Amino acid sequence: MPSTMKGPGLFLAQFAGDAAPFNSLASITKWAAGLGYKGVQIPTWDSRLFDLEKAASSQVYCDEVKGICADAGVEITELSTHLQGQLVAVHPAYDAQFDGFAPPAVHNNPKARQKWAVEQMQFAAKASKNLGLKASVSFCGALAFPYLYPWPQRPAGLIEEAFSELGKRWKPILDVYEDNGVDVGYEIHPGEDVFDGATFEMFLDAVGGHKRCNINYDPSHFLLQQLDYLEFIDIYHERIKAFHVKDAEFNPTGRQGVYSGYQSWTNRAGRFRSLGDGQVDFGGIFSKLAQYDYDSWAVLEWECCLKHPEDGAAEGAPFIQHHIIRVTEKAFDDFAGGATDKKALRAMMGI
Repeated sequence: MPSTMKGPGLFLAQFAGDAAPFNSLASITKWAAGLGYKGVQIPTWDSRLFDLEKAASSQVYCDEVKGICADAGVEITELSTHLQGQLVAVHPAYDAQFDGFAPPAVHNNPKARQKWAVEQMQFAAKASKNLGLKASVSFCGALAFPYLYPWPQRPAGLIEEAFSELGKRWKPILDVYEDNGVDVGYEIHPGEDVFDGATFEMFLDAVGGHKRCNINYDPSHFLLQQLDYLEFIDIYHERIKAFHVKDAEFNPTGRQGVYSGYQSWTNRAGRFRSLGDGQVDFGGIFSKLAQYDYDSWAVLEWECCLKHPEDGAAEGAPFIQHHIIRVTEKAFDDFAGGATDKKALRAMMGI
């Protein structure tokens, strides 16, 4: 039977804070449910909401977390390990910035930071299993991204070596996810070595076509690259295991285009926007995902350079709900059909 996707869900990372109702899992889930969300995606690095290491080892704690969410009226959609996954592979140019994603004990020590990140990813696999989840979402990190558009030209073999190393780092982690029955949905994102379909294929080859190497589909990053995000679904739908519903707009001028990242977010040609305020064709996206029987969650990841986050969250739930297609269980022209008669079929063709 065809499946209808679940939602609306809300990624909590952009809303967690020190003030109520955003400072505890119990209060933020009630806030989200009050806006109409049916699921929440939990950022595993935020100790105000979640203890990842405890969740990896304690079924009792995971049952408590599920209970808190159920009491609020939501389910857990996925665990997010974007920050930890980023640290599995870091080019030295980014060491100082990315130390902020890790605990102080591993600052200024890239090897210790990477070891911590790998352990975190393993914790997330076990925690996801304990929570009864089928997928997790993350980043893959980057070793080659500084050489994306280089001058002078990069030496031959650099990209191949980078992806080979990326595969060596991720293959054992993906094996842990396989042991726990959980997919990793990588968010395909500029700044990561996996930023489009071609680089995803390179990464998939580097991990030996691993069945747990999958995609968290986010069209906003594709629109800003001017990539055909609808055809992307046609090509990679079998690997799409999670879905960030995020809008964006691209308005090139005589002064700037795709490479406008030196400008502030407000002044860039490409900007993230609240749902419905950008240019992403969500009608087409939801139709494509329904066509390919995507049955997991549609999760709002709110980012906008203009609108207040609470307004974006309030508008996001009905926007997603409106776009979810309840798939049909029968063909629209079934009424005109008839019983199958092989003799009659052959007669219709004169055979």
